[in-house]
Order: sequence, then C-alpha cells, then structure tokens
Amino acid sequence: MTDKLQETMNTDYIVRATAAGGQIRAFAATTRELTEYARQAHNTSPVVTAALGRTLTAGAMMGAMMKGRDDLLTIQIRGSGPMKGLTVTAGPPDEETGTVSVKGYALVPDVVLPARVYPETNGKKRKLNVGGAIGIGVMSVIKDMGLKDPYVGQVALQTGEIAEDLTYYFATSEQVPSAVGLGVLMEKDNTVKRAGGFIIQLMPSAEDEVITGLETVLSDMPSVTTLLDEGRTPEGILEYILDGYDIEFNDTLPARFYCNCDKKRVEKALISIGRKELDDIIKDGKDIELRCHFCNKAYNFSIDEVMDIRKRV
Repeated sequence: MTDKLQETMNTDYIVRATAAGGQIRAFAATTRELTEYARQAHNTSPVVTAALGRTLTAGAMMGAMMKGRDDLLTIQIRGSGPMKGLTVTAGPPDEETGTVSVKGYALVPDVVLPARVYPETNGKKRKLNVGGAIGIGVMSVIKDMGLKDPYVGQVALQTGEIAEDLTYYFATSEQVPSAVGLGVLMEKDNTVKRAGGFIIQLMPSAEDEVITGLETVLSDMPSVTTLLDEGRTPEGILEYILDGYDIEFNDTLPARFYCNCDKKRVEKALISIGRKELDDIIKDGKDIELRCHFCNKAYNFSIDEVMDIRKRV
C-alpha cells in the first residue's frame, strides 16, 4: 500500500449509540478507505470487493462490541459459489486510541459475475451479485475471549448477501433481534466509492411499540449505499433509522484495515509444513516467497534461511 493510502485510513470510523431509553443499541460505520485498502491489497474483482467490504464492515462493528483486551472475532463464510468464501477477523477497540482493527481475505479474489438486474426498472438498476459469488453454504462467527474454548455460532447462509445472513445469525445464535445493513458502492474504474453499514439491536426491555415502529422504518428505507451516496455519515444513518427515538451517541471509534503479520509469524507457518517439505525446498535450491493470507504481503526466504529453519525442526 502507498504511504498516502495508509495516512487516509483514519477517515473510517464507527459510532456507537443507544435509543429509546436504552431499549435499542446501534452501530453504524463508514469504511470506504479500509475496503479500498483491501481491494488494492488483494486485487479483488468488483463483486469480491463488495463481499469482502461488507464483511469487513460488519467485522469492525462487531469488534466494537467486544470488551476484553485480547478478544478476537472471526467471521468465516464458506459457500458453493465461485468465490468459495472469505474470512475476516477483528479485535476490540484499542485501549488507548479506541481504534478498531480489522483484516480479511477472499478465497478466490478475482471472480467475475454478471450483475443482478431489477426487471421492474427496465434494466436501469443493477446490483453486484454477491449472493451468486458466495452461493449456498455456512457462516461461522468465532469469538475467542480468553476462555478455555472459543464461542462458535454457525448458521446456514440465507441469501449469501451477508447482511441478511448476519441478521439471521444474531437472531438464532445470540438470540438478539437485530437488523443489519451493509453496502459497497463501486466507481466505474472499479475503485471503492462508498462503503459502510449499520447494526440495530433490540434489548430485552424493548416495548412492542418501539419494535413495531422500528420494523416499519427498516422495511421501507433506502439501501446503505444510497444513504452513503447522499452524503450521510454514520451518525446521519442512525438518525434516519432512529428518528423520534431520542438517540444518544456514546462513542466514535476510528476503524482501519490492519494486519499484524511479520516475518517471524510467517516463519512459523513455514516450520509447520514439516521436515520432508522443507527438505524438498532445499533440494530445489531456490529462494521461496510466502504471502500473508490476510494482507497479501510477501516475505522472501533464502535457501540459507530455509536450511537454518530445517535445523530447528
């Protein structure tokens, strides 16, 4: 990534809010920069950029829900479509800066599919076919909170469009009635124009009147990308959805794409392949290059380095 892009990462952020006297908790995010960072790092096609950007956005907001310093959230999607799936991980807000860090990758980054056409608009309205790229499959949400075993929630994909799948996950695995909206809007040159989303959750104390009113708003609202392209901020998105519910903003948290890989970590992966494979590399006599799944950064190992690693296995 360029230095300039690194410097713009702090334009992405998440807001946390409550409404209706604590009956509703809400999150909204703008994630254009981190989604564009992922697109460049992995050279993703438009439909994969949309899928990865949506999941990174959701991961960042779900990371903002975590409290433990060493908590780790992973969203893993595996499907029958040509993209095969994707993986996103996020940590909690940094104790000093409040920054939420997220990273992720798609199994097949260069999938190209025709856009979905809305017949009622005579072909004027089109949408990237994320559901077709992912296909039928499973979403797993893994929360490692330092306990003996991580919490794992797993649901069948409902549409493969990610937002609907997470809505279903929250309702079935966490028993929290939720509404999730996610969107990525692309420029004609296939860079990211807008990206962001929201998560609205009802607390156990929510009254029927609040629930009904919220359902009405959500059923008739524009898409996330429409709201973002109108110039709405995360605060503006929540104000639109929660109009009349006495919204109170609690936090503003910077968000970024960040990978903590380094050569030592990648070396551990090289060690894990075993003695026979290392012997084959040494016999081949050529330097090797390994790439981090999450950020696609390349690490080079000379034959001398591989021989040194082999002595320690």
